[in-house]
Amino acid sequence: MKVLVTGGAGFIGSFIVEEVMNIGWEPIVVDDLSTGNLSFVPKSVPFYNIDIRSDTLEQVFRMHNPEVVIHQAAQVSVEFSTQQPLTDCEINTLGTLNILKLCAKYKVSKLVYASSAAVYGSAKEMPLKEEHRILPISFYGQSKYSAEQYIHLFHQLYGLPYTILRYSNVYGMRQNMLGEAGVVSIFINQAIRNTGVTVYGDGSQTRDFIFVKDVAKANIQAVAFGGSGAFNISTNQPISLNKLLAILQESIHQPLDITYTDSRAGDIKDSSLSFDKAREFLQWEPRTSFEIGLKETVAYYQNQVPK
Repeated sequence: MKVLVTGGAGFIGSFIVEEVMNIGWEPIVVDDLSTGNLSFVPKSVPFYNIDIRSDTLEQVFRMHNPEVVIHQAAQVSVEFSTQQPLTDCEINTLGTLNILKLCAKYKVSKLVYASSAAVYGSAKEMPLKEEHRILPISFYGQSKYSAEQYIHLFHQLYGLPYTILRYSNVYGMRQNMLGEAGVVSIFINQAIRNTGVTVYGDGSQTRDFIFVKDVAKANIQAVAFGGSGAFNISTNQPISLNKLLAILQESIHQPLDITYTDSRAGDIKDSSLSFDKAREFLQWEPRTSFEIGLKETVAYYQNQVPK
């Protein structure tokens, strides 16, 4: 089975490509390398350096006629979306719309879409379930949810089967250590380089950290799912940034120089998602504890970053 993975040279997408290959499917990768890394893509995998907004994308569909599309390519920075909301919308919403148009035209049998917990916005009741009201508080969350709505419409109008995966905070190897999106990799980078760790807020804010390999497996389960719907991909284990720093300090065996500064616009205070629905319908649940996942991630970056 041919599987097109957009963003397949990126952090999460590259692990999905590995899972696709492990079960004997044929991956095809589209990535504009704005944040991806070509070295993450096996040389045997067809690769196309294409922006998902481009008309050129149709050539890939015409050439390979994929049965499944796993759509990971996105702009994932809340801060960037605040500064450049138009570009954020163009990539996340209009880029997805371009993919949907091609999925319908070439009769793709399943679309798996990487969404985000950011669609929920702020909430008092935890853990969040999929039926919780949708009220984004960032342009990023809005652009991801707008894409979800287009997916629903393509399902209704053209019968396109889909699975939407709303990720909590994904962490792990290959994540960009210099960008805004991955707080775990950023903290690790600052800790290993001994440049001081910067925390926005007082550190009491919580996140639901999910290991990248568990997320990759969720995408495979989503392909196998016979229905359509949205699912949280999470651990239901909220961890404060202060606790993250304490565990990180133990992992690198040295004290951290921590600076606390003002919170940023668009950042939610707390986040915890229920994965009960994914466990029931996708037969998926997280397998990696945060301590084990963080240890593996730290070891990876210690080999990547000069001290």
